[in-house]
Amino acid sequence: MGKTLDNVYKHQSLVYKYFLYVISVALIVFFFPKGGKFKYEFQKGKPWQYENLYAPIDFSIKKTQEEIEEEQSSIRKNKTDYYTYNASLVSDVKNEVGEELNLLFQSEGFSSSQRQALRELSEEVVEKLYIHGIFQNVPQSESTVVVKNNEAQPVSPSDYLGLEQAKKEVSEYLSGINATGANRLQGLIRNSLRANLFYDEALTESALNDELSKISYTRGEVDQGKLIIAKGEIVESEDFKILNSLKDEYESELWMGSNYYFILLGYTILVALVLIMLFLFLKRYRTEIFQNNNKVTFIFFNILLMVIATTLMVKHYENYIYMVPLCILPLILKNFFDARLGLFVHVLTVLILGFVVPNSFEYIFLQIIAGIVTILTVSELYKRANLFISVGQITLIYIIGYFAFHAIHEGNLENIEWILFGVFVLNGLLTLFAQPLIYMFEKIFGLVSDVSLLELSDTNSKLLKELSDKAPGTFHHSLQVANLAEAAANEIGANAMLVRVGALYHDIGKMENPTYFTENQITSVNPHDDLPPKESAKIIIDHVINGIEIARKNKLPDRVIDFIRTHHGTTVVYYFFKKQQELDSETDSENFKYPGPIPFSKETAILMMSDAVEAASKSLKNPTFTIIDEFVEKIVKGQMQANQYLNANITLKEIEMVKKVLKQKLTNIYHLRVEYPE
Repeated sequence: MGKTLDNVYKHQSLVYKYFLYVISVALIVFFFPKGGKFKYEFQKGKPWQYENLYAPIDFSIKKTQEEIEEEQSSIRKNKTDYYTYNASLVSDVKNEVGEELNLLFQSEGFSSSQRQALRELSEEVVEKLYIHGIFQNVPQSESTVVVKNNEAQPVSPSDYLGLEQAKKEVSEYLSGINATGANRLQGLIRNSLRANLFYDEALTESALNDELSKISYTRGEVDQGKLIIAKGEIVESEDFKILNSLKDEYESELWMGSNYYFILLGYTILVALVLIMLFLFLKRYRTEIFQNNNKVTFIFFNILLMVIATTLMVKHYENYIYMVPLCILPLILKNFFDARLGLFVHVLTVLILGFVVPNSFEYIFLQIIAGIVTILTVSELYKRANLFISVGQITLIYIIGYFAFHAIHEGNLENIEWILFGVFVLNGLLTLFAQPLIYMFEKIFGLVSDVSLLELSDTNSKLLKELSDKAPGTFHHSLQVANLAEAAANEIGANAMLVRVGALYHDIGKMENPTYFTENQITSVNPHDDLPPKESAKIIIDHVINGIEIARKNKLPDRVIDFIRTHHGTTVVYYFFKKQQELDSETDSENFKYPGPIPFSKETAILMMSDAVEAASKSLKNPTFTIIDEFVEKIVKGQMQANQYLNANITLKEIEMVKKVLKQKLTNIYHLRVEYPE
């Protein structure tokens, strides 16, 4: 048991990677849509590339979403409007007219026969007007039903009668009647008329919903064994609908029962294979990243983020899967690492998503092309215009790609889904969210981006201003080293921004005892003259330790602190070591060595060379091309003989290129101008 625990502790980094790997596979498979995968790939307008396909099961031909929406729209357009007939209001109108007639009869002399005739005439006119009812608002629909005495009675448009029209009808009814008082009766009825048909919104909506619920989502059946499509036959519109229906039926049936576990196993194996490829790539070509669990976690976190976002979109809003800004992934990884890793991870992520998205070939093609464009166009992300230009190009690629696929599938430019162009534009806008994401990832995972490096390179920052005030000579030296190192990094393709920032901060530890370093001594008094060589060496060596403490206190990123640690490697403070040897010939050089570690990257190796060359160049008197050449060669050769570059991934060719740049820069600095005649 004890040995087992020892092995776990020794390989805890590897154990963590295994754990991360298993969790990632499990999460991805968990978020995958719960359905099998149809084994045939097909596209509208393309030949059927497989053997003759016969229906493996009985299934229904499903209507497309467009067909269903068209039916729904037709039903809504031709819906029946329901109106409620108020019978009591008719009685009220009759009574009101009768009361008005009584008043009329009292004021004027009418015989009993005339009175009876007017009463009968008024009731006849009111009955005729209200036979279908009077509408408060005349219906616009051609299909209208009046609910009268709990019976639904259809009313034709010719019978629609509004209140104003009803009043005109009164005049028409009574205009040809010569009965005494007919004209007076006309006014009485018109004044008493009121609408008694009112729109019943609840009943209308209920009837509409009933009609909508009767819509069939299928249009025919395909019997088992029937030929669906023959090999080489073009997948026409009707074939495409039948194949999609079979695909949906097959996948929904396949996921049921014991098949569930086999499908789950298949998904797990495929996702596991893809993530194994990522681990192998990191181990073989990005060893530094592979050994850093924080960086590996960051990469897997971004993959999971994109996969989960896309699978959720597939489940709930399948038509808008392109709204997920997948190009954020290569953009962010290129910003923190390099272009090759960014593209590799992007392609693997797209392959994982290809298992679950509709039209997988189209999706994979568009996303990989967009990822390549992202890698090729995005550079110097700290420049705001660059990100906007790159996002514009990515959006354009999506639009052109969709246009091309639509032309291939349809053979014309009809039925283009213009809303997808809006989706692509929204995708581009969401890709701009990469900037705040980069800031968040820096804080969460402790990484450094070019944007942060640009901020740190500002010489007006608090820490560099403090260095300028306390140790002006060291500050000037750091600026010179930064210029040399940046030029050398550009020459060999290293991270110039990173090495410049590292150079600016590499000597901040000298702020603790600035006068013990020659560049800050403004008088001929040297405090080392009063100290034994061992103490002097300790003060010099301690500027590395002090620098690390100051950097941590000011929350500088670890990648910048690495330059402070390594800029002297494990070299010896040679001047004081020699002085101590004069006092004691058996002096051990280990007491005069910097703590290290030695440089472990191109950038830290460049800084070591630039720092040593710039500092030692102050001792040159009357430098010439030859002197500068021999001087640089001697310093770099000494560092190489001290095995300072064993861990740095820098080649001999690149070291030669760095030396060449340093010689050119020093020549420009120290080369004497031609003296002009007086």
